[in-house]
Amino acid sequence: MTQQCEISWFSALCDDDYEFLGVPDPALKSSWEHCRNIVLRAEEGGFDNILLPSGYELGLDTTIFAAAVATQVKRIKLLWATRMGEDWPPQLARRIATLDRILGPDASGNAGRLNVNIISSPMPGETLDSAPRYRRGTEIMTIVRTLLNGEHLDFQGEFFNLKLDPARISTLSGKCPAFYFGGLSNEARECAAEAADVYLMWPDTMDNVREVVTDMKARAAAKGRSLKFGYRAHVIVRETEDEARQYADRLLSKLDEDAGKAIREKSLDAKNYGVQRQQELRSAADGDGFVEDNLWTGIGRARSGCGAAIVGTPDQVIAKLKAYQDLGMEAFILSGYPHVNECDMFARYVLPQLQHGPLVL
Repeated sequence: MTQQCEISWFSALCDDDYEFLGVPDPALKSSWEHCRNIVLRAEEGGFDNILLPSGYELGLDTTIFAAAVATQVKRIKLLWATRMGEDWPPQLARRIATLDRILGPDASGNAGRLNVNIISSPMPGETLDSAPRYRRGTEIMTIVRTLLNGEHLDFQGEFFNLKLDPARISTLSGKCPAFYFGGLSNEARECAAEAADVYLMWPDTMDNVREVVTDMKARAAAKGRSLKFGYRAHVIVRETEDEARQYADRLLSKLDEDAGKAIREKSLDAKNYGVQRQQELRSAADGDGFVEDNLWTGIGRARSGCGAAIVGTPDQVIAKLKAYQDLGMEAFILSGYPHVNECDMFARYVLPQLQHGPLVL
């Protein structure tokens, strides 16, 4: 690749690590030790960034985990996920600044190593409809950005009415870190166009990826803004295509369909538009689960959210990533099962052949 992209891995904080999908393994259950080891292995493997996801019923608290693991990494960036509504916005700004300081500076010494994955799905027990949830998310991102940019806040909105100066603590750069944000509904797209920095997509066909990128560029431009684009997918890379496909089959070889359905429906995000789109992809796939070349939808049979994997040889995986880059993707958030094992495979076979580095905004 001649074009640089950011390559991130994923730490399974939400009880999402398996040798066989849908079959719990005590050794892979989310714990401080296991999820920390994934982060450290990703840093050792050369990844630029790592997503720390957020769940409620599942796994570990993302904020506390991020603060703890920030003291143990030296170079890698953290993409910390937070749900809108968990924190009062001024406190959220202070929390971000504190995490940024704990992580320490990037290679240039001029900025920090924290990015924020904004999630606007329902909170536990909440019944707020989609449209007001995303309007609330837009307000929160606007408030946090103002405060972390060191500006006086005078905000009068639908959900928040605040007048205050920033807290004493600031990020290392004195600026708000990048907001990574995903969502396919009209309300989510408007929220991203108005307030996010990096628009994240889950796996989709090339044609649909192209359509969404075109739409999001137009929405952002209409608001006088621009967006970067990122792609979240699983990956299975092996020396031969047959080996990769056989491994995909092995992942599903012990899946009970009722258990898979229960896993899919347990997430707070289980009914959102993006999850429905992942279900549509599975329905459109061939008998082996492939919806197009090297894009396998089998993961979604036992997972809510991102439900497809790039499957193939190193050259095939690189070609697929390059094709996404040609459509505008500049950041990739990847994962595989078990997460430590597939992290090693990708770091060995693919990462050295990519021109990659932290995303520059």
